Amino acid sequence: MGKVIGIDLGTTNSCAAVIENDEPVIIPNNVGGRTTPSIVAFTKFGEILVGDPAKRQLATNPTRTFTSIKRQMGSTWSVNVDGKKYNPQMISAFILMQLKKDAEAFTGGPVKDAVITVPAYFTDAQRQATKDAGKIAGLNVLRIINEPTSAALSYGLNHGESTKVMVYDLGGGTFEVSVIEIEDGVISVLATSGDNHLGGDDFDDRIASYIVSEFKASNQVDLSKDPIAFNRVKEAAEAAKKELSTSETTNINLPFVTVKKGEPLHLDINLSRSKFDALTSDLVERTAGPVRAALADAGISPSALSRVLLVGGSTRIPAVQKKVRELTGREPSKNINPDECVAMGAAIMGSTLGGNAIIAKDAGKSLLLLDVTPMSLSIETIGGLSTVLIERNTTIPTRVSKVFTTSGPYASSVEIHVLQGERPMSRDNKTIGRFMLRGIRRAPAGVPQIEVTFDIDANGILKVSARDLDTGRQQSVTINADDRMTDAEIEQAMRDAQMNMGVDMVKRETADVANECRNLTMRVDRALSADRRNTSREEKKRIKDDRNALEKVMRSIRPENANESDLARLKEAKAVLENSAADLLARTGM
Repeated sequence: MGKVIGIDLGTTNSCAAVIENDEPVIIPNNVGGRTTPSIVAFTKFGEILVGDPAKRQLATNPTRTFTSIKRQMGSTWSVNVDGKKYNPQMISAFILMQLKKDAEAFTGGPVKDAVITVPAYFTDAQRQATKDAGKIAGLNVLRIINEPTSAALSYGLNHGESTKVMVYDLGGGTFEVSVIEIEDGVISVLATSGDNHLGGDDFDDRIASYIVSEFKASNQVDLSKDPIAFNRVKEAAEAAKKELSTSETTNINLPFVTVKKGEPLHLDINLSRSKFDALTSDLVERTAGPVRAALADAGISPSALSRVLLVGGSTRIPAVQKKVRELTGREPSKNINPDECVAMGAAIMGSTLGGNAIIAKDAGKSLLLLDVTPMSLSIETIGGLSTVLIERNTTIPTRVSKVFTTSGPYASSVEIHVLQGERPMSRDNKTIGRFMLRGIRRAPAGVPQIEVTFDIDANGILKVSARDLDTGRQQSVTINADDRMTDAEIEQAMRDAQMNMGVDMVKRETADVANECRNLTMRVDRALSADRRNTSREEKKRIKDDRNALEKVMRSIRPENANESDLARLKEAKAVLENSAADLLARTGM
């Protein structure tokens, strides 16, 4: 088996790692970054952009650019682009394909095998969707593991001593907390809890809403109705959040953010950390419940914790760190990188599955991971009750069987209704699957003996089977969402993805430069409109001539058919306009 990479497929950013010389190493992306934005864009020329190139054109191409797709995994969400339907698995696959390509460039050889992490609270459908995305991307997904557990695995590599650790994981779209015990190289998850719809995106949204509200109050213009302007606001909100992690105040300045009655409007707002904390205090408080639940389920008090590990970029927020100190009475550990440790833990797991176990330094032996299922799994029984077969925080893999009987007389079939959740009534829990067991020997109610078995594999994916002990008739299903891709759909998506990977580099670069040219002409147009009084007639004519010349070249080139000569012409025309408009753009701050 070749190199096995570990992948943290994140809501906001993704990261990949591999083991080199018995140490996990972060794989840089194609622009040298250690993380890759989880963004996919479709250009008007049919090009598919991933990561930083997609992020750069988000403001100018918002309707064809997709972010935070992880929040849609396992759902029926889909989008139609240029007559083709894309579901979350397919869009996530483009991100995974880029990570795979970067890994191959880094390792110097083909990469086929991977371990991918998911939030601990991901359902069976979401886990299966993640595996499907990996398959579409050309990866053999050896294991799906929980993100907090993966972070603990990374920590445990250098800390094999006996200890109890809390992993507080606040990422871009999800929040989880796990209580983990490390002893003699064995990493055991004692309990996990979380919120699948709480993360850095929500903090960004609060700042963006505040900016829109303040601007509307001052200018009577709603920026949320303008897709391009609103995407600039969202980018500024994320940047402000990051700056407020180290500064007490930040200035949000977006010149020429929109136009009102032909006149350009500028956005200039100061935001203090105290105001940011007030806007997001309820989000921070929402993390307290899962922390208390995980400690209670683990049966320990905060004082029993040796370490609290912060994972996910949003844990850099000072108010979040303060809340962690309040809840645990401990100063959060700063000796792991919150953006990279999840991918590194996945790489450690991948190396182990590949037959190259990594030795924990303090323990002097290879690491063993014992994960848990985050929610109780049950079936509906008479009276609408949820009868639990597997309790939450049960170590996986696991297999549990229980015998039930029929509630109606002389039934020839019985429906198995599978549920996930902690409520006593089935209607209050989440349905994750249904199937029929047919061919039961007709008998009075309460006579048939139906054995139901729940089998959870190491990926956390559930298989349910039911067997009539009298006739031996059996039916089993792997629990998936109704919209799970069929094998044929996955194979077709794989073929489409491979075709996309074969796009000629000249065509790809031409598409990138063409996008930069469109942005440049838009900036020049706005600057000319905003600076009429200070631009001489001669300067204006020269800039307009160069702008029109660039647009003429752009119209004459189709990136999907471009050659090196076309690319050179485009770059030359772009450079001419950049030179002639340099003073104008500097004056207007465009």
